[in-house]
Amino acid sequence: MQAYGHPRVVSIFFLGFSAGLPFVLVFGTLSFWLREAGVGRSTIGFLSWIVLLYGFKWVWAPLVDRLPLPWLTRHFGRRRAWMLLAQTMVILGLVMMALTDPQESLVSLSLFALLVAFASASQDIVIDAYRIESVEPRMQGVMASGYMIGYRLAMIVAGAGSLAVAALFDPDPETYHYSSWFAAYLVMAAFMLVGVITTLVISEPSTSKAMTESLLRPFEDEWQPRSARFAVWLQDAVIAPFVEFALRYRWRALLLLVLIASYRVSDIVLGVVANVFYVDMGFSKEEVATITKFYGVVMTLVGAVLGGVLVNQFGVMRILLLGAVLAAGSNLLYALLATVGKDITLLAFVISADNLSGGLATAAFIAYLSGLTNVAYSATQYALFSSVMLLFPKFLGGFSGVMVDHIGYPEFFILTAAMGLPVMLLVLFLIYLLPDLGREHNG
Repeated sequence: MQAYGHPRVVSIFFLGFSAGLPFVLVFGTLSFWLREAGVGRSTIGFLSWIVLLYGFKWVWAPLVDRLPLPWLTRHFGRRRAWMLLAQTMVILGLVMMALTDPQESLVSLSLFALLVAFASASQDIVIDAYRIESVEPRMQGVMASGYMIGYRLAMIVAGAGSLAVAALFDPDPETYHYSSWFAAYLVMAAFMLVGVITTLVISEPSTSKAMTESLLRPFEDEWQPRSARFAVWLQDAVIAPFVEFALRYRWRALLLLVLIASYRVSDIVLGVVANVFYVDMGFSKEEVATITKFYGVVMTLVGAVLGGVLVNQFGVMRILLLGAVLAAGSNLLYALLATVGKDITLLAFVISADNLSGGLATAAFIAYLSGLTNVAYSATQYALFSSVMLLFPKFLGGFSGVMVDHIGYPEFFILTAAMGLPVMLLVLFLIYLLPDLGREHNG
């Protein structure tokens, strides 16, 4: 546990908070707001495709990894410069969301949410690179756990906190009032200052300092033709990271990408309609804030810490399998809740089991992805992995509202649990039929 007091682990805790806050506000809390404003389930499901931007961040990750920003890179370094830019854009986007009523202009609100998602995904790229470059490989499990703790605390603030603020400024809980959500999103924009302050306080990783000078040099070298400078940058920043991964794992690279693309499918597809489900079941903002957004996230933190400890003790692959089993199995409890109806005690039990397993699985998965990354191309390669992780589940999750409308909540939750079965088989395949690959991630 002493490792959790390491300065880099403390810094990644606060940066994890900065990363988690905007994601929840465009994925989870926004769906609650839209449902309360009278937006249909199918529309909310399709609007969840906004977060597909997180699945395409590998497209612009080479820019975040290697493109110097005027003035900022010279004064703050390549990682901190991009952090500051992304965090400023998130704050601007959240303020614009706060100023927009979905009943008046759903399109405008969606566009501002898109801006927040883009800026948040860009922030994720550079924070992941900072996390990987900051410590030696043996510390990656603890760094992943510290990141998860900060991320999940942000989920409490952006989930329970935003609902609590909305409830505080709501003059009549029985009807929709835009003013309550205006206040909630302004307060959330202010909380993003945690990330800004952290970025200003931390120092660049030592590997990044040396790289910053080498990145600035081609742009400042006036003796080299502009086209030649761009060609060198394109080869190093865009092409090399993907080629290196393909050459390192060869045919197994495709197998690894399939696992990454499917590992979180059960959780994410269910998560698209989770808040809509709570509203439809008759739970109030206060009940959802207390049980699912506060208590539930605390259980996720417990799962994240437990996951970090278990990974260090038993290796990544075994805990990856355990997380896959628990994450899929816990979805069956939602089917039970949908059948029983509104029940606070049962809701607390369901949230406990689901979030504990989710925290454990995510901590193991982050450590797994970090192990696949070459530190020379940390931002681009990790962005590729985390993008692949989200792309298929988020796309499929866009149809969640349609599925619920056609088959109902109990059957939908059973279906999401079944989606986890191929993932378990794939992890078993990697452990027992490709043991050499498994050993690479078991330290």
